[in-house]
Amino acid sequence: MLLHAICDALLGAAALGDIGKHFPNTSRKFKNISSLLLLARVRNLLTRNRYQIVHLDSTLILQQPKIQKYIPAMRRNVARVLGLRKEQISIKATTSEGLGFTGRGEGGAALAVATILPLHKS
Repeated sequence: MLLHAICDALLGAAALGDIGKHFPNTSRKFKNISSLLLLARVRNLLTRNRYQIVHLDSTLILQQPKIQKYIPAMRRNVARVLGLRKEQISIKATTSEGLGFTGRGEGGAALAVATILPLHKS
């Protein structure tokens, strides 16, 4: 969920569509594919289109489980796949204070915003 939100934020920042355009869930090719592999493919799309990732800010909205202790490893993994420093990756978690489907523990949600820069042709 979080990695898909990050993929969508990166693709959207570059005006390259969304994750469903590039990796449709109707394709057997992408069935059960690792979300980290999809993230690497998004990184490659941005590189081919001459964009540099500057920063990612993301939030997981969950009542349970509590993930605070996993966030450092999550940041390292995302940074590694994107070829960034972990300081360029923000991952936060929050609850919805018992409201809605996330508050009832029926699911979760993720939000992400990406800052990218176009690279000039030399």
